[in-house]
Order: sequence, then structure tokens, then C-alpha cells
Amino acid sequence: MKIRSTWIVLFVMLVGLIIGTVIGSYCGGISALSWLNYGQVFGLTSPLVLDLGAVSLTLGLTIKINIASIIGIALAFLFYKLVVR
Repeated sequence: MKIRSTWIVLFVMLVGLIIGTVIGSYCGGISALSWLNYGQVFGLTSPLVLDLGAVSLTLGLTIKINIASIIGIALAFLFYKLVVR
């Protein structure tokens, strides 16, 4: 049962991260809430391309963390602790 609950926690926190990032992006245009969009982008700036002739593989990963996404993760974790368990 421990493995199942770990996956549920990770899923709930991922949902909180995504919702927080979306909210932060939308609040970036509002002057009073623009601080929610303050953050950093990590990852590959240009994708890694492996061309083998018949097959071409393109890999890329970018993670955008902002204040709203951190708040979203915290709220999702609290939601999990209070409701799911």
C-alpha cells in the first residue's frame, strides 16, 4: 500500500504544480498579482536532436517554477493530507 500512496501523493502534487503554473501565468498580466509569476525556468534551451538517418529523435525538457506553482504544490499537499487520507 505504501507504493500506491506515494504515487497518489506525486500525482496530486503534480496537479498542484500545473494548476499553480497556469494561475501564475494568467496573473502575470495583472499588476497587483504579477509577483505570482516570478520564477525560474530550468532545462534544455534548445532540444537535443539525434539523427540516425531513418529515425530522428528529438529530446527536450523544460521546467518552469514560479511562486504560484509553489503555492499550488503546498495546497495540493494539504488537500491530500486533509481529504484523501
